[in-house]
Amino acid sequence: MSLSELFEAGGTIGYIITGLSFVMVALIVEHLLSLRHNALIPPGLADSIHHHLTLRHFEEARQQCQFHPSFLAYVLAAGLRETDLGYSAVEKSLEDAAVEQSARLYRKIEYLSVIGTIAPMLGLLGTVWGMILAFMEFEQKANPQVSELAPGIYKALVTTLQGLCVAIPALAAFAHFRNRIDQLVADGALTAEAVFADYKRSAISEPRTERTKAAASLRGKPATEMQLENPGTAAAASQAKVVAKSDRPTPGRGGSP
Repeated sequence: MSLSELFEAGGTIGYIITGLSFVMVALIVEHLLSLRHNALIPPGLADSIHHHLTLRHFEEARQQCQFHPSFLAYVLAAGLRETDLGYSAVEKSLEDAAVEQSARLYRKIEYLSVIGTIAPMLGLLGTVWGMILAFMEFEQKANPQVSELAPGIYKALVTTLQGLCVAIPALAAFAHFRNRIDQLVADGALTAEAVFADYKRSAISEPRTERTKAAASLRGKPATEMQLENPGTAAAASQAKVVAKSDRPTPGRGGSP
């Protein structure tokens, strides 16, 4: 059978399956262009945001993310919105943004899975319908020959062939893009954490520095100031002095003073 005869034998359901094949090809081409490393993780963006974070230029970093819309830019922008709340809030925001964007990417390729599921079912529907018509024609004849039944049967099986021809590449492409998304999402999340690495170290070291300064200033203050700031400590110290005085031996009668 030629290609035109194959399409003709498929009938209406065959044309629907052919339309799905064009949609499948268009989706595969679009995903090949959009689900690339340079598209989701633009080169140079991480270094630029890291430079702005080092200088504490948070607003410039947010504007840089807006100029390069992508997976990495969205994740970094989510973290930059929480810089005033500390690194724990930034880390939580980065994780939530990465999960949200990965879910959007999975929904984007889900259409290939739908086509891969629907196409063989449509093919089976066309086959069943063709077999019904073939056996109805076989019943109407008094003494039908097997050769008269064969054309109807093989034409009915054409839609199953068409459905499988569409479903197999659709499911293969879906598996390929799903694995690619997993890899790109992992790379993007690690890149975002590396961008905020210096910010994390500075956020952790600042409380330690403040505690060290507070301890040093506390050691350098006179006792009166310490009593005013820490009345509990002063009370304990005075109580210890009273106990120490009471423990001293008192001179007895006739004894040495």
